[in-house]
Amino acid sequence: MSNSVFQYGSVFKVYFVTKKIIVLAGYKTVKQALVNYAEEFGEREINHTFKFAEEHGILFSNGENWKEMRRFALTNLRDFGMGKRGSEEKITEEIQYLKEVFESFGGKPFDTTEPMNYAVSNIISSIVYGNRFEYSDPQFKEMVKRANENVRIGGSASMRIFNILPWIGPFLKSRRTLHANGEKNKKQQSGQKNSRFNEKNLIATVMNLFVAGTDTTSTTLRWGMLLMAKYPHIQVRVHEEIDRVIGGRQPVVEDRKNLPYTDAVIHEIQRLANIIPMSLPHTTSWRRVCLGESLARMELFLFFSSLLQHFRFTPPPGVSEDQLDLTGVVGITVNPSPHKLCAVKRT
Repeated sequence: MSNSVFQYGSVFKVYFVTKKIIVLAGYKTVKQALVNYAEEFGEREINHTFKFAEEHGILFSNGENWKEMRRFALTNLRDFGMGKRGSEEKITEEIQYLKEVFESFGGKPFDTTEPMNYAVSNIISSIVYGNRFEYSDPQFKEMVKRANENVRIGGSASMRIFNILPWIGPFLKSRRTLHANGEKNKKQQSGQKNSRFNEKNLIATVMNLFVAGTDTTSTTLRWGMLLMAKYPHIQVRVHEEIDRVIGGRQPVVEDRKNLPYTDAVIHEIQRLANIIPMSLPHTTSWRRVCLGESLARMELFLFFSSLLQHFRFTPPPGVSEDQLDLTGVVGITVNPSPHKLCAVKRT
């Protein structure tokens, strides 16, 4: 696809047909652009894949609309319990439901995808919808399925080609699926008002929070369980530290500072998983910071430490650690390849 590349250190230019893209490679370069020059590099590119968002909500919105919707979301999320204490209570409650599901397999192999997605999704659901859902709730299962499907399709090869050659859109099943999922999530027509606080913006913002609050954290945790099964000597050291510092009580956020090895492992999982290697496309103008970052960090620590406190993750019988595949499945985020693990209850 690339006609020419002109490379200057860690910054180079690529042409995808007629579309010019500047690539920033390496931590220092990306940090300098997105942190030191936040205002200049903060706009979101609204490519053809996400044109259906129509500049509403937060993820695929820019300028005054983005600023106003982000401010509105932050204020209301805090009111709805996304503060430190409220979030921690929701997460620790959900952990109990998730542990029951893991225990129900009795140490036999199972796919971690659905229970992990449902548990993490219930945290943001309890905030934006006011309640958690049963994992068996068909409406909830469909909502999570659509969210994950959109993330997978949105980063697929066909949609990347569509962004370069938009005229192929009518022929793409994946594009029709994205639109259909969006309409199912909305379920009602939106009335235009003079204010930005209209139904379209509200629905788009809630959808953004639900999708972003489901896929990224659950994907990272699934990578974490897979990596613990592949590297049991690391898992043993995490178990030892948790047993020594926490014992049998429920881990809390304040324990993080007393669990340096576990905390380092979580950071290394994030580095190895690298679930959004290309980030989301930016254009130059304003800075964007994930408004759910603090919640995601809390979720990663509490879910990971609690699961490792109660379970030992192993490959299925007949599969060695070396045979566990760390190849990712690429979408907007990079998921682990389909696999099963055993969650053996620790005594």
